[in-house]
Amino acid sequence: MRVGRNLMRLGFFLVLAAGAVWAFTHRRTFDAASLEAWLQGLGVWAPVAFIALYVIGTVLLFPAALLSLAGGAFFGPVWGAVVDLAGATLGAAAAFLVARYLAADWVAARVSGKLARLVAGVEAEGWRFVALMRLVPLIPFNLLNYALGLTRIGFLPYILASAVCMIPGAIAYTWLGYAGRSAAAGDTRALRYALLGLAVLALTAFAPRLVRRLRAEAA
Repeated sequence: MRVGRNLMRLGFFLVLAAGAVWAFTHRRTFDAASLEAWLQGLGVWAPVAFIALYVIGTVLLFPAALLSLAGGAFFGPVWGAVVDLAGATLGAAAAFLVARYLAADWVAARVSGKLARLVAGVEAEGWRFVALMRLVPLIPFNLLNYALGLTRIGFLPYILASAVCMIPGAIAYTWLGYAGRSAAAGDTRALRYALLGLAVLALTAFAPRLVRRLRAEAA
């Protein structure tokens, strides 16, 4: 059993290293124009390919905000939000499972300062703690995915709370990406999406105060 798990860990780190090397050697192809041309060439499979890139990027700790902005720029405010949410959810699931079954020691070394608070929060609140962390990302998205994999929370509550509570953020960053792309093309009418996206982010930032106030009133 231990030998098999060690082999799986070795395989994961080899894939991680290979992905990092490939990304570095092909870094010039990751500009927006090249990526868009590649996606357009895939036709109806473009959303699937982008979701796969989102998942891989999440596992490799690539900034999720940039991926969501790109989703809005490439697929628009509606389908972009769907694609971004799917990619973020599947990426969060993949990182969680990697942390739980393959790379616990590696993850713990990188989130050791915050891990105790995360474990305490999850044990006290369960999925509600995950929901709050998704609504208000006090811990970076990628690290949170891995860190939660080291807690005792079940996979199903984790992924359901994550999927639902990442909706506002996915919409906000998608709209910001779409607005930026449209503004660069000279369409200033799309700037309303930027304002709406910023408003959504502001509302989610206010969520902890609202929760504390509701709890205080209930008590």
